[in-house]
Amino acid sequence: MAQDVLTLAWKYMRRRKFATAVKLLDGRSEVYEDNFEYYLALGIACLYVGDVGSSVTCFQMARRLNVTDTRLLLGQAAIFLRRGDTDRALQYYMEVRDNDPNNQTAKDAMEFIRTRGDYDTICRWVDTGRIEQFYPPLGVNPERAASIIIPFIFLVLGCIAAFIFIPRNNYYEGSRKDLSDLVLTRDESINPQEKDLSGQTFKYILTNNQIKDSYANILSYFQSRRDNAAQVEINRILNSNAALSIKAKVQVVMSYLEPPTFDSITDVPTFDEVEADPALYIDCYVDWAGKISDVVISESGAYSCRLLVGYDSGTVLNGIVNVRFDRDPGIVTDQAVKILGKICTEDKKVYLEGKAVYQSVNDGFAE
Repeated sequence: MAQDVLTLAWKYMRRRKFATAVKLLDGRSEVYEDNFEYYLALGIACLYVGDVGSSVTCFQMARRLNVTDTRLLLGQAAIFLRRGDTDRALQYYMEVRDNDPNNQTAKDAMEFIRTRGDYDTICRWVDTGRIEQFYPPLGVNPERAASIIIPFIFLVLGCIAAFIFIPRNNYYEGSRKDLSDLVLTRDESINPQEKDLSGQTFKYILTNNQIKDSYANILSYFQSRRDNAAQVEINRILNSNAALSIKAKVQVVMSYLEPPTFDSITDVPTFDEVEADPALYIDCYVDWAGKISDVVISESGAYSCRLLVGYDSGTVLNGIVNVRFDRDPGIVTDQAVKILGKICTEDKKVYLEGKAVYQSVNDGFAE
């Protein structure tokens, strides 16, 4: 069934295709003369595409027909807020609260003005697009909802099918989480750096290409089961000027990393590499060999010692690191040992959270 232009325009706007909505509505003023919804829709669409002048004109036309509509009041308030005229914006938000006391957009906007409504912050929010959270809300984007719900349904159905039809002992241990839903969005690829840098310091200042390359490496290393290599790139991004949305995604990937064993560990950093840049290797695993000293076993059973890294042969000492185990791992103190542990820090000092130990029946690790 054919739909009128105004209905189509609202559908495009809910899908966040504002430019298409503007093209549909532009030039239809004679058809929709004195139609409040027409001027409101065109005004909101123009506001979202950044054509504030046209938006003001449309809202003025709409206000001649209805002065109490919440969507219109939010749109006009947003225009004044964009300009830094917070007093006028507050007047409109108060009108919204009078008509709709529970309106969340008005509440959030008024709280923003109260706590962060200085002109410089408003300018940054306009520049980054964050100001759009105070625009007239359009509801859930059906395309975005479908992109989440449909894969989720297929995932659930797939899990059910796997549970029913695939024997437990046939699961492939090498399979890993599908990260296709974590690829960078178009906006993240174009603007991978965090724009609002006020009050923030970063250990690594990365270019756009460096951020994108680092993120691509994370996904590639994860699928290749090179979790240490992935963790290094995760740390690089988390301590950098990458956008917050990208940092959130790498934290999701990090939650899928798995503790290694002596047989599976790869990309082990050296003691010198960790000492030179500890932040880059936090949460990585190592299997450093050496000998131990200064063993302490607490009343609770916790075990700590110092590992003389590289001193398993008794000739070379790469460095000394503290090691902690939840309980006594049974290390023979006068023999060479290899410790599998996770790199951690406390008071800016590196230590290993011990996971496992290996000691040969012979003193040393001769092949």
